[in-house]
Amino acid sequence: MDKKLFRELTGALKDASAFERGEKIDLRIAKLPPPKRLRAPEIILLRRKLSMSQAVFARHLNVTSSTVKSWEQGLRNPAKATLKLLHIVKSEPRVLTL
Repeated sequence: MDKKLFRELTGALKDASAFERGEKIDLRIAKLPPPKRLRAPEIILLRRKLSMSQAVFARHLNVTSSTVKSWEQGLRNPAKATLKLLHIVKSEPRVLTL
């Protein structure tokens, strides 16, 4: 095993144990870049790849049909959480149909 990875895992386990005991610890926060914007044609292609109507796609994403329509017309952009979900669905389409 990589020495750096081993040190990180050991440190994480020590932090988890200290947290469990109620000790105050400095939890590290990882900052991730925001998901890349999806353009209207990409959203249309994704929905069609899933063989879903706008209404069904919207239900799976917990948004309204009019929201999906506005994304596909380029009038609005998906919110951050929805955008992240769309990227996940783009890479693993089956997650939306589970």
